[in-house]
Amino acid sequence: MRPEEKLVIYQSFPRILTNDCDHCVRGGTLAQNGSGKLNRITPKLLRSLKSLGVNCMWYTGVIEHATKTAFEGIPADNPGVVKGEAGSPYAIKDYYDVAPALAEQTGERVKEFEKLVERTHKAGMKVIIDFVPNHTARVYRSDVKPGLDLGANDDKSVFFAPDNNYYYLTGESFAPHFPVGDYTEVPAKATGNDCFTASPGEYDWYETVKLNYGHDYRTGADCFNPVPDTWRKMNAILDYWASKGVDGFRCDMCFMVPLAFWTWVIAELRKKYPDLLFIGEIYDVNSYRPFLEQGGFDYLYDKVNLYDTLKEVECHGAPTSRITGAWQWVNGLGPRMLNFLENHDEVRFASREYAQDPDRVLPSLVVSSMLSTGPMMIYYGQELGEGAHDNEGFAGDNNRTTIFDYWSVDKIRRWYHEGKCDTTLLTKEEKALRKLYGKVLTLCNTEAAIAQGGFWDLMYVNPWSEHFNADRNYAFLRHYGNETLLIVCNFSDAQEDIRVNIPADAFAAMGIPQGKMQVTELLSGKTSEKTVSPAVPFETAIAAHGAVIYKITSPGK
Repeated sequence: MRPEEKLVIYQSFPRILTNDCDHCVRGGTLAQNGSGKLNRITPKLLRSLKSLGVNCMWYTGVIEHATKTAFEGIPADNPGVVKGEAGSPYAIKDYYDVAPALAEQTGERVKEFEKLVERTHKAGMKVIIDFVPNHTARVYRSDVKPGLDLGANDDKSVFFAPDNNYYYLTGESFAPHFPVGDYTEVPAKATGNDCFTASPGEYDWYETVKLNYGHDYRTGADCFNPVPDTWRKMNAILDYWASKGVDGFRCDMCFMVPLAFWTWVIAELRKKYPDLLFIGEIYDVNSYRPFLEQGGFDYLYDKVNLYDTLKEVECHGAPTSRITGAWQWVNGLGPRMLNFLENHDEVRFASREYAQDPDRVLPSLVVSSMLSTGPMMIYYGQELGEGAHDNEGFAGDNNRTTIFDYWSVDKIRRWYHEGKCDTTLLTKEEKALRKLYGKVLTLCNTEAAIAQGGFWDLMYVNPWSEHFNADRNYAFLRHYGNETLLIVCNFSDAQEDIRVNIPADAFAAMGIPQGKMQVTELLSGKTSEKTVSPAVPFETAIAAHGAVIYKITSPGK
């Protein structure tokens, strides 16, 4: 991708993405339900996603994690501390290895991943994988780098030591509030969600243990100088994957690790890999600026701001004027916010817990992808309207696609079509939705105003009126060079005949031409004559749950 491109990220779960088993059983084993493979992510598959406007692949669940499945030379993990048959991809048991279920040849699993990176780059896309810094599986043992095993040299007689990799609850045995069979852990380690008790509950992250970055949670003291052992080991892990061509990392729960670590490790890695990307999963708006400016992150999740706002607008009738508040809350940081409507932690847009109907997505999709120059991310199957209504096993029927079970998703399987990666088996509605996603995501980079341009919110000059529903309509401008885009979204259940005021200040600042002129609506491709003036509202009709994107070009600029 070009340096000036806006990142359009496709998060996929390889275990499910290319699994074509059509007879999965709830809680099934690998032998029963099968698993997708890295080798099945072919050039044809990548070209199909590239045609949607995607320029970056996030492969989730690549690194080896605890599982109930045994593989050649790799014993199964104790089932008492594994969630689901397949296991959580965030319970890492070897930071230097690839999950064997994803390989066609277990012994070649790292090479198969390296080939996938090559194919993805050849398709013109970047590669991102997860970095899970806060916790590991309860039992960590590296086959690839046994000399760097976490916890191997820890002093287990103390709760905290600066160079220990874990926290130890001395004198206590691991005894959660549910049965774990014959699993024993003495002394017990702290659990990954900052649970400093030997008896975590079933809703704790009991399958993981908390890593120690030099912060003593009992005294509040920070011991960061000299550099703690965990820092050095994590730096080596990130370097290992960067050396294999990985372009960046989505850093899981980055705020649960000291900011000082990120400041140090990102600067260290960029000495060798200056273009390495770091995307942080974070849930506190007040921490955005420190993690960007001090920590060195390129982008951060904007979950608790824009995502939550759009969900409130869609699900609970919150006024669209709250979108203005969302961008104002991160004013100046918008280009470094990663936006999304779905990911593995959140419910599917088409699920019962969100919109219920995938055809309602357009206004949310346009706002999320076009409000700023920051990255846009979609989750595999989102473009087909996947609603996550399966009961897969450990995950249950929770409006999310499982990350714990061996499974296959009908919509994705029909698109995958035994490797053909076409639309032959899709329904009329699924084809139309996929085409719509392709239009919107492609515009993110074919239009410089979206990829690189400035932003102007129009809500302050469009209060509620007969021809503008300020509770259900949202309007804004994007501008670059001699091109201005007028973008208007309708979250209403009814078609709206809208008149949008554009202030004189915007005309002056952006050099927008005035008068009657031919303008093109980019989603439909239709050209029409419109009056563009600060004195006369811009008139347009918008379908229910629709959006329009009018391109206005100044020929003399």
